Amino acid sequence: MKLLKTLGLASAFALAALSAQAQTNLKLAHAAPDTDLQQTLSVFFKEQVEARTNGSVTVTIFPQGQLGNDAAMIDGARSGIIDIAMSGLNNFSGLVPAAGAFELPFIFPTREVAYTVLDGEVGQGIAGEFTQHGLKVLGFPENGYRNMSNNRGPIKVPGDLAGLNMRVNNSKALNDMFAALGANPLQLPVAELYTALETGVVDAQDHPIGIVVSFKFNEVQKYLSLTQHAYSALALVMNDAKFNSLTADEQKVIVEVAAEAIAMQRKAVQEKEAGMIEELKAAGMEVNDDVDAAAFQASVKPVWDGFIAANGDAVVNAIMAAQQ
Repeated sequence: MKLLKTLGLASAFALAALSAQAQTNLKLAHAAPDTDLQQTLSVFFKEQVEARTNGSVTVTIFPQGQLGNDAAMIDGARSGIIDIAMSGLNNFSGLVPAAGAFELPFIFPTREVAYTVLDGEVGQGIAGEFTQHGLKVLGFPENGYRNMSNNRGPIKVPGDLAGLNMRVNNSKALNDMFAALGANPLQLPVAELYTALETGVVDAQDHPIGIVVSFKFNEVQKYLSLTQHAYSALALVMNDAKFNSLTADEQKVIVEVAAEAIAMQRKAVQEKEAGMIEELKAAGMEVNDDVDAAAFQASVKPVWDGFIAANGDAVVNAIMAAQQ
């Protein structure tokens, strides 16, 4: 009888432990619309995590800035109010200034180089610096190559930017680049950009093709120039304490699924980009790719010099070495 009672108590404790496990719900937030590939990544992540943990970890997705803008989401992930956040890597450079090297114009000549650097020793070294700010980097999804759109005319040479009121994100490198090219950079959250373009607060903006489509900027922009002046990565981060609170098996699933989700999303961005450009053309945008890349690269050299002066050349040199 005593043995049965002991076994009964053990079973009760085991069931209680399983019940506690089943209550682990992760809030995942991003700022893109639910039509964007960031949402596709999020859904894949949710489904695979839940399946592979047999439901001990569930994921609730909050797209389109439902839990705040990028700064609020990052603060939320650091404090634990949000468990996982996906945001442009530029939004983390205030915490980890060295990450700004990845935002330098023309530093990644191809996507393959960007992946090699971000997934390799250089990127993982930068990722390690996030831990001191309460964040674990799960990987670097793709935002894509940034291109310029405006309502004045095609952009082919650096002089075509002179006098344009250009919306920029909070990347110092991009702010410095547009200033060097004669534009008037104005920082605005992406959630406010459509209205700012519609009302003429700004004349122009730069984003990867997928963002132009998902935010419908073609409705308020006439010209799209395929400048591909900067590769833009996202960062998928998790509250470090929350990650460490999971079991070893659950942590393994989170890491593995994140890597698979990022690989899937990167592939989808590449596969869909040409079709998106055709979609924008069909919707009335005038698209040009006759851009003098060499002239732009020469014009933005001071941006690299400024970054190196402020942060040293170690990361830039490591990125260049990884391309050899």
